[in-house]
Amino acid sequence: MKTLTELDCQYRPKWHYSAERNWLNDPNGLVYANGTYHLFYQHNPHGEEWGNMSWGHATSTDLQHWDEQPVAIACDEQEAIFSGSAVVDVHNTSGFGIGGVPPLVAIYTSAYSPASPLAGRQAQSLAFSTDDGATWTKYAGNPVLDRASADFRDPKVFWHDGAAGSYWVMVAVEAVRHEVVLYKSADLLTWEYLSTFGPANATEGVWECPDLFELPVDGDASNTRWVLVVNLSPGGIAGGSGGQYFIGTFDGVTFRSETTVTDGVQADDSRMADYGWLDWGRDYYAAVSFSNVPDGRRLMIGWMNNWQYAASTPSDGWRSAMSLVREVRLVCRGGRPVLVQEAVDPFHSHGTELFALDRQPLADGVTWLPAEAFGDVLRIDADFEPGAAGRVGLVLRAGGDTGSESGRESAGLAGAGARTVLAYDCRTAELSLDRTESGNVGFHESFPSVERVAVSLEDGRLRLRVFLDRCSVEVFAQDGLATITDLVFPANSGTAVGLLAEGEGGTLAGLAVLA
Repeated sequence: MKTLTELDCQYRPKWHYSAERNWLNDPNGLVYANGTYHLFYQHNPHGEEWGNMSWGHATSTDLQHWDEQPVAIACDEQEAIFSGSAVVDVHNTSGFGIGGVPPLVAIYTSAYSPASPLAGRQAQSLAFSTDDGATWTKYAGNPVLDRASADFRDPKVFWHDGAAGSYWVMVAVEAVRHEVVLYKSADLLTWEYLSTFGPANATEGVWECPDLFELPVDGDASNTRWVLVVNLSPGGIAGGSGGQYFIGTFDGVTFRSETTVTDGVQADDSRMADYGWLDWGRDYYAAVSFSNVPDGRRLMIGWMNNWQYAASTPSDGWRSAMSLVREVRLVCRGGRPVLVQEAVDPFHSHGTELFALDRQPLADGVTWLPAEAFGDVLRIDADFEPGAAGRVGLVLRAGGDTGSESGRESAGLAGAGARTVLAYDCRTAELSLDRTESGNVGFHESFPSVERVAVSLEDGRLRLRVFLDRCSVEVFAQDGLATITDLVFPANSGTAVGLLAEGEGGTLAGLAVLA
């Protein structure tokens, strides 16, 4: 088990899972079994760059503290182990169980190497565990589903009970064709084609890492919709990697979208903001949900990076981390269901309030909080009533000339020291996260960026919950109606927090800083 003391470095996150050493990307095989959450992930056991793709493994009982385990499913000379999912085979439909104990079954993509008779293909294979995920055995009959395709990957499997019958459903992608393909099986071993969805909405790059699940709208079990998640790279709303979602119906055979804006192969960039996006930042990709979660909760986690610069991020001996786990729900807004997200909050049970402010006017410019509110690992809750101000928001992870005591400076921020700026523009009704001067931004030309999302005030108020970790900012606006996730790499001194206002007339309705 790793400890923070052993692994601490400038950018090693405290609350976001990272492998002790080497490369990490897409989360895989997310499953809850016998009191434990299992996080598998794409991992290179031998280096800090992508390659030798195997399934790394971490476990948790609370989704906040993760214990790294040995590599679960390793690549070999025949295949790399690409993304996939895992299920608890409760009824032992696969026959892999022993002594009445349900097996864990991993469904993954075999990316066959030149040494394999299936060289160049991607097909779906199985591995199983009869000891709660500690060890895994590849099925001797692999692959179990082969379309003779070079880009057929990322199977997400779940058990479906419905009018069409009861069976396993696999949701995978033909990546370059921007298609989600669905299959069914009684035993996880033999698969029958059901239907195809797509292309639709964002279709640049490739489609990857799909997910399909049912959620009640506003908690009403009699009114449900199905959510189809499709990650893509490039082509995300903020540039590079991103995740989109569709809302619709699923009858056990066909998914029908109610939120398709553009239908076809050609992307329509002018409509990008109209699509459903899981996150409006640069660094939330390959997001998929856990299987078998108690109480029917839908929990998701994503890779906190972007393929544009993932191999270049500054870290020492390790590369990349996961997002915080998020619970996703559907709520009705404007007469239609939309996705909201809430982080599984480590500060709820482990945090201490450092500083708080009650309702007060916002002064024009940047007002720095006192040093007791500074930090590199914080949760900041801030409620603003913008009023007549042009912009309001927060200055985060600031260093340079901010000093160690509270004070004021002009809102003209250029050249005033490294910082990340989270601001709401009252004229455009947009929330933006600006990391162009966030610290180390020169390691890749694509990294400096400003992310934007349209956010409507509710009763004149903007509610923000911001999670800061040593190399990341995760923003949840209006109780998770909009999220922005970005990496940042500030200097060690970049710990200051300030309140931002441009012009008079804005009000801070409340602020709390926890560490």
